[in-house]
Amino acid sequence: MSAIRTNAAARMLGVSPNTVRSWETRFGYPTPRRTEGGHRQFELAEIEALKNALDETHEISSAVAIARQRGTGPPTDWRLRSAFGHFSSEKADLLLEESLSVRSVERTVESLLLTAVGSLREQAAPSGDDGCAQALAGHASAAEAVSPEYCFAWRYATGWLAAAQRVAPPAARPEGVLILDATAPLGIDALYVQALELFIRRASLRVLALPVELQATRLVTALSALKPTAIVLGGSAQSMDLIARLVYTARQSLGDVEILDYRGAVPDTGASTVGRLGDSPSAAVEILGSRLVALTEAAAQLSVGPRFVRTPSKQRSADTSAHVTVLSGDGASVAG
Repeated sequence: MSAIRTNAAARMLGVSPNTVRSWETRFGYPTPRRTEGGHRQFELAEIEALKNALDETHEISSAVAIARQRGTGPPTDWRLRSAFGHFSSEKADLLLEESLSVRSVERTVESLLLTAVGSLREQAAPSGDDGCAQALAGHASAAEAVSPEYCFAWRYATGWLAAAQRVAPPAARPEGVLILDATAPLGIDALYVQALELFIRRASLRVLALPVELQATRLVTALSALKPTAIVLGGSAQSMDLIARLVYTARQSLGDVEILDYRGAVPDTGASTVGRLGDSPSAAVEILGSRLVALTEAAAQLSVGPRFVRTPSKQRSADTSAHVTVLSGDGASVAG
């Protein structure tokens, strides 16, 4: 977040702090946010836009009109957070559409959407306590433990991500990924898991996300349909017993399938054989892609297997059985 105080904004604009405040009152621009202590903080991009317009017009009312018309450059998480704070889905839509015109879907999701919603959660729970964790512990419902602004932002984000998935291109690669969702309603991890599903889909992989509360016996039909190359455990709001039952069922059905952790579903004790994908969806997809390539190459080597070629009969000894040469998958020969 690029925000500056009133004095710094005034220096950039070449006016006094009182003048900046008067412009805010008169024109509603530049628009500050307030800190917990009541101090103004202006978005740097907005001040820069106003300064450029002032340099051209040398007249504040015209400069404000031009700065508003031009906008403030690519949308920032602070502007999106402000839209959420005003419960304005229309403004949030415009900011995300504007971002998509200059950024990829992945960058828009990570640098704007997830960051803005996450900052609202941190504001509602500055100690780092997760309202959803409280709900799971029986202390409060998730909605009671977070702010109305966060609830609005969370629901907006999950709807936006679902809409983005519906317009994602169809899978073009054979590998399948099953995501076992171990998050909680209104938890920030739920959005990160949903973003991961979107990013995997946009990487042309087949993907299916299912809740870990699903009965293990009912998982078999999904496994038969998807035939996943890897299973991702996402989120940390559910018990290890639930996760372990589904992983056991998957391995009984698929064999030694790759199991990967995303955002702490499996505690990192140092002894776990579960691979780690990290916390951001883009980094997770990059690591996942590398793992899938390695698995595909290994499977190809195994499918080739050893080939047996009988040597010509004229090279056989009269008193010995047929001589056999074993060609390994990479062409190396071993006499037998």
